[in-house]
Amino acid sequence: MPTPAQNVEKLAGTRPEGARDEREAAARVREMFGRIAPRYDFLNHLLSFSLDRVWRRRTARRFLHILRRPEARVLDLCCGTGDLAFALDRARADLSTHRPPVIGADFVEGMLERAREKAHRSNHHAVFAAADALHLPFPDASFDLVTSAFGFRNLASYEQGLHEIARVLKPGGEVGILEFSEPVSGRMAGLFRFYFKNILPRIGGAISGDSEAYAYLPGSVARFPSPPELSALMLQAGFGDVRIASWNFGSVVLHSARRI
Repeated sequence: MPTPAQNVEKLAGTRPEGARDEREAAARVREMFGRIAPRYDFLNHLLSFSLDRVWRRRTARRFLHILRRPEARVLDLCCGTGDLAFALDRARADLSTHRPPVIGADFVEGMLERAREKAHRSNHHAVFAAADALHLPFPDASFDLVTSAFGFRNLASYEQGLHEIARVLKPGGEVGILEFSEPVSGRMAGLFRFYFKNILPRIGGAISGDSEAYAYLPGSVARFPSPPELSALMLQAGFGDVRIASWNFGSVVLHSARRI
């Protein structure tokens, strides 16, 4: 059973090996994801058996009631190469109507470069900007919806990240955080842990040429707050109506909530 000190550490934020504080943790994450950006999309689809596309589409459908408002302003945080931003854009009805573009934000320039290239090739109505999720360059109450897919886990401070999301959301605006989670019981839980800790790092490291990044992944999931723990953090940060949707035998979880 985790000790109180371990629980506090788990709820604080990511800590790549060797990082002594939040600043170093953020720097290590930025450097790590910058290195794997060229193979990021290929490995995401390969290692998830392309289910990552399904999870993003489900996330977009969860927020159709917001996405189909002509005036809705949407921010995809820790956007990586833009796949969730594009899924949100595709979910909008009648794209001929003028709408504010989905904004994708990330602090890894290599990821943003690929997102912009993909947007240009596919004519997506999304724009991408460099931004630190812990210090967002947007005014208070700017957005109707803020999402994040498999990036929130990498923040150096979960509490600060949630407070920034709450700050930039309009009252009544909503948040969706899609993340990996460790299944707690059952045969599939054991298979997931074996794949995540033994198979995925080897394949990811071999193809990307960066064993450190794909060794970091299973550890970051193990240290990430459980769904009840993250729900509690969201409530503390000023959100209400927190809901959990669990997919893939509990290994992928969508947390959604409304800013009070």
